[in-house]
Amino acid sequence: MGVRDRNNVVMTGPPDAPVVMLAHGFGCDQNLWRLVAPVLAKEFRVVMFDYVGSGGSDLSQWREDRYATLDGYARDVLDIAGALDLRGAVFVGHSVSAMIGVLAAAAEPERFGGLVLLVPSPCYIDEEGYRGAFTAADIDELLDSLEANYLGWSAAMAPVIMGNPERPELGEELANAFCRTDPAIARVFARATFLADNRADLPGVRVPTLVVDCEHDVIAPREVGAYVHAAIPGSRLVTLRATGHCPQLSAPEVTAAAIADFARRV
Repeated sequence: MGVRDRNNVVMTGPPDAPVVMLAHGFGCDQNLWRLVAPVLAKEFRVVMFDYVGSGGSDLSQWREDRYATLDGYARDVLDIAGALDLRGAVFVGHSVSAMIGVLAAAAEPERFGGLVLLVPSPCYIDEEGYRGAFTAADIDELLDSLEANYLGWSAAMAPVIMGNPERPELGEELANAFCRTDPAIARVFARATFLADNRADLPGVRVPTLVVDCEHDVIAPREVGAYVHAAIPGSRLVTLRATGHCPQLSAPEVTAAAIADFARRV
């Protein structure tokens, strides 16, 4: 099986236009880009995909030893970039995919003309002098709950992650995305996501980078966005007038505009 089929790669937009690669976060799939992708496809070649284990990917290709750390997901990104012979693409990583993009760009910088880190978090656990939004006990409880009852965890956590309680349909959509993921695979991805610490990787980023956070986000608060911006040399920081951890759904217009503005400059 080829990489395009393995990762359910979908391309839209003008074939010869600059490439924007959209990468989804934990428990999601490329469908969460559906409101942003058509806007970007008016002037960019948009590449979307599902990590192995997510969405329409080939689940038979999933191996716990590969996907137990974020390096395995970065390998997916690089496999796709190699299969498509990408050079100078703008990689847009939502949530945990922000750090996956950092790892991929460090391994093969020639593939990437820029990074857009959408609501990134290099470390979710608070330490002295660093706010990650969760205590170690919080993360242990989150993972225990997820492993004990994944469907129940999904129903409870999706509205919290999404925010926007006045728009419950958004939380329901995220919960449905979570529930489409195999619980055994989700457990491995969750540990790779919430126990990762990529702070030391940020100063090594050498491609133009846009950090995008939201005005209100309980998963990656603005302090985290400011930290990532300060740690990556020469990066820019944009705060969206948006609430929640999935602005590509809750505020697609401003999200698409921020990505497009950056992609035009690199």
